[in-house]
Amino acid sequence: MRLYLVQHGDAVPKDVDPDRPLSDQGRADIKRLTVWLLHQNVQVAQILHSGKSRAKETAEILRPLLESPDQIFEGHGLAPNDSPEAFLRQLKDHKKDLLIVGHMPFMGRIVSQALTGAPDLQLVEFLPGSVAGIERSDRATWHLFIFARPEFLYRGEISQAVY
Repeated sequence: MRLYLVQHGDAVPKDVDPDRPLSDQGRADIKRLTVWLLHQNVQVAQILHSGKSRAKETAEILRPLLESPDQIFEGHGLAPNDSPEAFLRQLKDHKKDLLIVGHMPFMGRIVSQALTGAPDLQLVEFLPGSVAGIERSDRATWHLFIFARPEFLYRGEISQAVY
């Protein structure tokens, strides 16, 4: 099973809009991320998001990665300070690939919990629009197989792709 963890795209400041939807830059970053992931042949069974507008909007932009386009849902236990251990336990018997759109510090804590059993180690530095991919082996151990931040996606041909 592969789990893709995406921090929502850049959002407008709270004083501009208290709901904090994606900024123009945030939408552009997530569109580039979607194209890049499609070039990597990423396809997932479901996309779960935290329910906050910036996460939901990010999930909608990532919709082309879905095997079936109606599989975007608000997930439970995805708030910034929720338990990564409890979340990973929910996936114990899950077999299909998932994409989660969430917030910091939760996203980084999932990676650390899965790879080391210690959620407070900072193994990767998420920025808005980043993705980490972790994979569970048959022995139920997790491994990091991909990590990219928005500035990486501005390089080369992918940055020229039309969404």
